[in-house]
Amino acid sequence: MLEKQKIRHDWTREEADILYNQPFNDLLFQAHSVHRQYFDPNQVQRSKLLSIKTGGCAEDCSYCSQSARNGAKLPASKLMEVEEVLEKAKKAKAEGATRYCMGAAWRSPKDRDMETLEAMVRGVKELGMETCMTLGMLDDEQTGRLKEAGLDYYNHNIDTSERYYSKIITTRTFTDRLETLERVREAGIKVCAGGIIGMGEEQMDRVDMLLALANLKEHPESVPINLLIPIVKTPLADMKKLDPIEFVRTIALARVLMPKSHVRLSAGRTEMSDEMQAMCFFAGANSIFVGDTLLTADNPEEDKDAKLFNRLGIDAMAAHSHGNR
Repeated sequence: MLEKQKIRHDWTREEADILYNQPFNDLLFQAHSVHRQYFDPNQVQRSKLLSIKTGGCAEDCSYCSQSARNGAKLPASKLMEVEEVLEKAKKAKAEGATRYCMGAAWRSPKDRDMETLEAMVRGVKELGMETCMTLGMLDDEQTGRLKEAGLDYYNHNIDTSERYYSKIITTRTFTDRLETLERVREAGIKVCAGGIIGMGEEQMDRVDMLLALANLKEHPESVPINLLIPIVKTPLADMKKLDPIEFVRTIALARVLMPKSHVRLSAGRTEMSDEMQAMCFFAGANSIFVGDTLLTADNPEEDKDAKLFNRLGIDAMAAHSHGNR
């Protein structure tokens, strides 16, 4: 029996490099062993993501079609009505989602929108689902109001390493991201933070991104790992595909560095073969988004996921199940 992986917040780059670059089978064995120590290996948590306000964002994130500065020119929409959001949440719950994530294309929310956002959180909570929002940067008052409304999780991805960050975004800094995560954590809201790989970064950037999260005072409860979906007319539209083995290595490293976190296989699953997804689940991924869209990008449809899970013998994780076997 392997010794139980300790929860650490002092990983070095050298240690993480050695883990990442060890023979693939050794890395998979280590990651899967850690995964079994903290989770049921045949259960996957399912979340549903809804864009409650699309397009017209002031940020210049190179990967995103919602940026007003990119060439994709996605039409900007108004913030959705609370009733419509709750109707969609009911449908998501009926389809097996246990967490409902609401995303708005903003640099940060305006105070005039806070009441509507709070009503959405309260309404989804009343349905018996976990709530998550991603709204950009927050100030102390906004964070407090969301906590008061009952928000369970706040998503704010760091996207990439600090070194590579300015190649992807110039309208805010890596430090801005970390400050928002700290504010959310101090308010008592759980943290959902990960990044995107396949944006032209080097291997060291993938390692450094995960180290930045693993060495926080508390690990994020959810760590979404996204595979870039190149979107036409964005600066990263012509990015060549990442080697799938590199992606699986990244999932495995996330699992070893953050044993108790849910590692979420997020955007890019439409581009992954069933075998690649199966390998990611073996390497420690245990959360996905369900439904046919993620904000504005495609996602595998429900029946495709159901068929894959059936073949793999994977069940949906029950609500409020947080591993810790």
